[in-house]
Formats: sequence, C-alpha cells, structure tokens
Amino acid sequence: MILYSSESGIARITLNRADKRNALHPELIAGLKDALARSARDQSVRVVLLRGAGQDFCSGADLAALDRAAEAGVMDHLATVRELADAFLAMRKHPRPVVAAVRGRALAGGCGLATACDLILASESAQFGYPEVKIGFIPAMVMAILRRSISEKRAFELITTGEIISAAQAHAVGLINRVYSDVEFDSSVEDYVTALAAKSASAVSLSKTLLYHMDGMTFDAAIEAGVHANALARMTDDAKRGIERFVKKA
Repeated sequence: MILYSSESGIARITLNRADKRNALHPELIAGLKDALARSARDQSVRVVLLRGAGQDFCSGADLAALDRAAEAGVMDHLATVRELADAFLAMRKHPRPVVAAVRGRALAGGCGLATACDLILASESAQFGYPEVKIGFIPAMVMAILRRSISEKRAFELITTGEIISAAQAHAVGLINRVYSDVEFDSSVEDYVTALAAKSASAVSLSKTLLYHMDGMTFDAAIEAGVHANALARMTDDAKRGIERFVKKA
C-alpha cells in the first residue's frame, strides 16, 4: 500500500493504490502513519516527499469501504476517522518539511492530505477540490487545515460548492506553492526538494515548529516564543558555522 525509500536526505513516501486512484482506506492510512514515523526517527532525513502512484495523487476516501461500513456504530466510525486525523497531526508535528507532489487529482480526503503537507508542488494539469458536499458529506477535519491556508470566504466556497479547481486557480488562492509543466514536473520536483534538503536542517525544523506553534497565540506570546527560538537557533552548529562563514567573507 505504501512504498518507502530514503536517499540523500530525502524520504520518499508513495501512496501505492494506483488501480483505486490511491483512495484512502484503513490499511493505506496505517502504512502512511508508519512511514511518517519512520522518516521522523531517521536523523539523516531532511525532507519528506509524498506522492501518489499512477495518474492521480489521491481521490479521497474509498467510498466502497465506507459503504460496507454503513451499519457500523458511532464509536467504530470515530476510531476509523481518528486514524486519518492522527496522520494529519503526524505531518504537522513532523520535525522535517513534508512536501506533496501532486499530479492528476487530489480530491476530498486526498486534497486534505495534500493540504496537510507543509508545501504543495503541482503539475499544471492537476486538480484540487472538496466535493464531499455532493454526496451529503463534509471535509470535517480538513477545515482546520484549509482555513489556515486560504481566506475564510474562499474556504467556505470550496467546501460548500464542491468546486474542483485547476492547479493555476489553487496557486492563485494560496492553496499550493508551485505549479510546474506536466513535462518537467518530475525533474522540477526533484530540483525543489533537493534544494530544500540542502538548507540547514536545524533552521528549517525550528522554523516549522515555531510557525505552527504560534497558532492561537496572542501577539505578545508569539513574540516571546520567537525570542526563545531565536536564542536556541544561535546555539546550533549550523548557525555557528553559517555566521563564521559570513564573517570571514565580509
């Protein structure tokens, strides 16, 4: 269900259900969580790259599996849903940047999975959307992530209309970071993650932690958190070496 490899500081996680458009089901989610945990433990990993096998990133929840579970009780549904919530949290709390490489469709829970990543790179023909409303469902957990990524009004429109948008539209509203041509997508993704992996691992990790830790803080508390992170960053080996190089150059 999940393919995993790590080389040159980049952990590669691939959703491997191409025949089902990488639809999410319990085994796939469990495998994703395991892969995220594995990459978080590996000190050599500097960037995590998440992608889907085949033509699509992820089509969302496996509706056939949901249909089979229609008679399940609320506690069963809570347990199942919490597994995906834990995956979202694992991506948020991962010590390294998690990058989604989206080719084809990223819809419903699949779009949520991409949005849960720290960065999203997309091919020009990629599509994004939350069409759950069309079957009387809602992108419930994803809302917490989506409203932090784009404006509240645009988020409201996407989740209540089920509109599918292009990569260019997703970029325009701030949902994704980069759009690359279909032909050059793979090479462009490689260049991007390689450059990111070359950055100071401690600086990137501290930046990610601080940025997300500021959620819900008052301005004063956020500044104070920045004070402590700043002092900590100055003590890292990367910062000491970087400052030394800069002084010598000057």
